[in-house]
Amino acid sequence: MIIPVISKDSVDGDLNYKPPSSFPIGPYFKKYAHNPILTPNPENDFESAYIYNATAIVVDDKVFLFYRAQNAALTSSVGIAVSKDGYNFKRFPEPVLYPTEPWENGGGCEDPRIVRDPKSKLFIMTYTAYDRNHARLCVATSENLFKWKKYPPIIYPDESWNDIAVVSNGDTIIRNAWSKSGAVFTEKNKYTGKYYMIWGDCCFHLAESDDLKHWKLRTNDYHASIFAKGIFTWQNKLIEPGPAPIKIQYKKDSKKNHYVLFYNSATVGGGDLPKDTYSISQMLVDYDDITGGPLARLEKPILIPDQDNEKNGQVDKVVFTEGIVQFKGKWFLYFGQGDSELGVATCDVE
Repeated sequence: MIIPVISKDSVDGDLNYKPPSSFPIGPYFKKYAHNPILTPNPENDFESAYIYNATAIVVDDKVFLFYRAQNAALTSSVGIAVSKDGYNFKRFPEPVLYPTEPWENGGGCEDPRIVRDPKSKLFIMTYTAYDRNHARLCVATSENLFKWKKYPPIIYPDESWNDIAVVSNGDTIIRNAWSKSGAVFTEKNKYTGKYYMIWGDCCFHLAESDDLKHWKLRTNDYHASIFAKGIFTWQNKLIEPGPAPIKIQYKKDSKKNHYVLFYNSATVGGGDLPKDTYSISQMLVDYDDITGGPLARLEKPILIPDQDNEKNGQVDKVVFTEGIVQFKGKWFLYFGQGDSELGVATCDVE
């Protein structure tokens, strides 16, 4: 693979981008008939065991995909691949994000989500650092997509943070110093002058920033910081943000500042989906009232695990998204299949 030359002058976003004019986007996404689009490569150690959970961004009329890869020791790194059509990708043979810090030792770098700062033109990536004991939400920045500068975890020192997670049998556990999964708004809130991030994997919380690189929690009180909880049976175990929120541009003149957030859920059972099933859906967020919680959410998932490699994998019954782009007249929703391979689903742009 010839490394593309990316700079601050590179153009991000689809050349004919058409913002969504209503909620939800789609919502009927069709899984690509030739999934999976990426599978492990035994010739490259860092991606020899599993490939899944990718984020995506369009730059210079190409889709750049950043995927979670694992080797035989289950250490995670982030690989990069590029496509001219959104389906067929060429991979760079080395990871662009890999464990170098104490908080990444053992588990590695997981589950990237990418945006671009419209002012500085820096690419901003949130990712999870995992040391086999704690998951810690981190940020990295880049000018060219291939070389990244890392920042310490957003909660560090992190002894003061505890969350409450639900396990498969429905019991709750307290987790100390556990944070992950950040979906970033690249617009400053007009009332506070801050950027915001929705993060978490048992509930949604908010973090705020002046520059998209350095983040802090609004409060260390777990209950006071909750932005959203699971409210349906198919999300009674977990909810976790997916890609960066997508801004709506309503057809009629409107002062509403709304975003669509794709997110992931899991269930302990009790509804239509079997226990431990992961699914994907959407919610509506008012960015001008960001502390008020979601305005609306779909009552059902838009994607569930119904293919063989989604029902059976490193983790069974899983579809999981961290990346969506608009490209050449379609929305491309990239998702992990069974925590083992990578698929895509699409719908037409309306």
